[in-house]
Amino acid sequence: MKEFRGRVLVKGEAEGEALVIDEISFYGDINPNNGMLVDGRNVKDKIIVAYKPKGSTVGSYIIYALKENGFAPRAIIMSKSEPIIIAGCVLANIPLVDNIDINVLKEIKDGDKIIVKNDKIIVK
Repeated sequence: MKEFRGRVLVKGEAEGEALVIDEISFYGDINPNNGMLVDGRNVKDKIIVAYKPKGSTVGSYIIYALKENGFAPRAIIMSKSEPIIIAGCVLANIPLVDNIDINVLKEIKDGDKIIVKNDKIIVK
């Protein structure tokens, strides 16, 4: 078990399986109608672990649409976030934590169990 802390951008608690993404763009990489990524994985009920954002102003609305359509991730953990993702998580009430060393994030693998408790991240 590993435990580390980050900067809370949207408060909340969540638990789920990790879905690791190198670079995430909510506009173009994720279908808001079914939660599918272009690589065939699904973000529904996952804890997204993303190394870096790839922004688009529509991204906030995609995050909100994922929540409204029932396909949202349970939380998002990032090395560094950006305003579009922050706004989307605020609108959708999805916990968001960033300011985590990318080398720490790279130790997390798809399917690892993650617990988010505001700024505390536990990986099992």
